[in-house]
Formats: sequence, structure tokens, C-alpha cells
Amino acid sequence: MKRFLTAIDWVSEKSGKGVSFLILLLSGVVLYEIVARYLFNSPTIWAHEVAQMIFGTYVILMGAYVLKHGSHVNVESIYNRFSPRTRAILDLFTWSLFFIFCGLIFWKGAGMAWDSFVVLETGPTSFAPPIYPFKAMIPLGALLILLQGLAKYLRCFLFVVTGKEEGT
Repeated sequence: MKRFLTAIDWVSEKSGKGVSFLILLLSGVVLYEIVARYLFNSPTIWAHEVAQMIFGTYVILMGAYVLKHGSHVNVESIYNRFSPRTRAILDLFTWSLFFIFCGLIFWKGAGMAWDSFVVLETGPTSFAPPIYPFKAMIPLGALLILLQGLAKYLRCFLFVVTGKEEGT
């Protein structure tokens, strides 16, 4: 079990660190557009769409990394008043909601990505970039976050049963 959880954590860590470099690419695209528009009075037709696609990819693929590090927003004013075991029991319930939500994103996202791939969908603008590779990031990101959620769920379950925290 420990090897399985470690493998999931490793995938989340490596994918998150790899995807984090997209911010540099996004910054470069935005900077290029600013310089082209305001210094040379020559705006591009592609920068806005490319920036949106890079940012969308960044957001969807960083979910597992953020979940691994516990960096999602939490409302803990009441939650922190409970004992660790009670919190873990509550977490087991809320993880089921998480799995339903992310499972739907995976399922619907896979359908959207497949439909987009079949027709080789392009953007509706004059730039018309291919959209299907970016729509494929939706089920990929959902799969990554589902795996990390499974690892968190199993750790929570083991804590409820044994009273000992499994290493993260």
C-alpha cells in the first residue's frame, strides 16, 4: 500500500513541477503581446487565445500537485475544533463528494475531448488554433486529481482504522 501511495505522490509531484514551467511560457506570450501592442502598435491575433490555452492547461494539470500539498482553499473554523479522528471520518464523507465531482469531470471531459478530436476542432477566430489537444487536458487533469484524491482518501481511511498517519 505504501508503494502505491508513494507512486501516486510521485506522479503528482513530477507532473506539477513540470507543468509549473508553463507560467514562464504564459508570461512570455503576454509580454510579447504587450510589447507588440504598445511599443510597435502591432497587436497579434494569436496571443490572447494562446495565453488562454496555456493558462487552462496549467490550471487543470496543477490540481493534483495542489491537492498533494494541501493548498486548496479550506474553511476550517469549525473543522479544526474536532479531534483528528473525527476530522478523518468527516473527510471520508467529503471525499465521496470529491470523487463524484471529479469523476463527472473526467467522464464528461473525456467525451468532449473525444468529440473534439474526431472533428479536429479549431478555434472560432481567424487564428483558428487546434482546440482538441487542450480539451484532452481536461480528462488528464481529472485523472491526476482523482489519483491524488484516492491517495488522500486511503490515508484518511487508514488513519480512521489504525489511528496512525500514513506518510505523505
